Amino acid sequence: MLYLLLAIASSAMVSLMMRVGESRVSGKMGLLAVNYIMCAGLSAYYTGFDRLFPAGEGLASTLAMGCVAGVFFLAGFVLLQLNVRKNGVVLSSIFMKLGLLVPMLVSIVLFGEQPQLLQIIGFIIAVAAIILINLEKEQTNLQFKAGLILLLLAGGSSDAMSKIFEEVGHPAYADQFLLYTFGVALLLNLLLMLKEGQRIGKSELFYGLLLGVPNYYAARFLLKSLGSLPAVIVYPTYSVGALVAITLGGVCLFGERLGKRQWLAVGLIMLALILLNI
Repeated sequence: MLYLLLAIASSAMVSLMMRVGESRVSGKMGLLAVNYIMCAGLSAYYTGFDRLFPAGEGLASTLAMGCVAGVFFLAGFVLLQLNVRKNGVVLSSIFMKLGLLVPMLVSIVLFGEQPQLLQIIGFIIAVAAIILINLEKEQTNLQFKAGLILLLLAGGSSDAMSKIFEEVGHPAYADQFLLYTFGVALLLNLLLMLKEGQRIGKSELFYGLLLGVPNYYAARFLLKSLGSLPAVIVYPTYSVGALVAITLGGVCLFGERLGKRQWLAVGLIMLALILLNI
């Protein structure tokens, strides 16, 4: 449970750091690139610079799973940006959070995890709360419906890869898995920047480094929590727990105000967390 709490705290810090830097950073892709450089650097540190590509059974599958996870990592970010422009931040946020459906289904269908009745109820309440907390009176007209589904699938699949590695990957290569994940995301990010002619400025460098630290530890602690807790508990708790922390952080640190509907959603999330962990 400690690893899961640390993963939630790290994930919340990622969003809050992005909130701090959003008005100070103009190059979003540059920010993300520096973030991945930091993540890859921390991964290499924990892996050991002499064990980046160790010889042994399981390395090939670890490299393959890391590459796939890296593609999903970057695809989720690109799709989020695209959907915010096309469909608005409200619907995009809802579908991004609902990506937790993917690793949940993977855990149940592929690995036979069976949630208890109270956990199923908690999961339903969590999904309803995620929708409710992002709901506003003014609804955005859909301009790119397929993009919302792709966002859900990409974001959820990147989390699901951690569960797949935990089940079928070599446990000694967990640090290599994270290294390959962030390394591939970084490589693809740099290729996109090169294509669009973007550069990394001082603000992108500073805030990207700050962002990379909690981003790495969120992935690391999530992977460790999957080794000790069922995924049907980890993923909903991770998603809604981070959402509560981000919401409270926005209120306390940035003076954001919530309506009655959003406070109701926070209460439902608290109830969902209790049910999910009974």
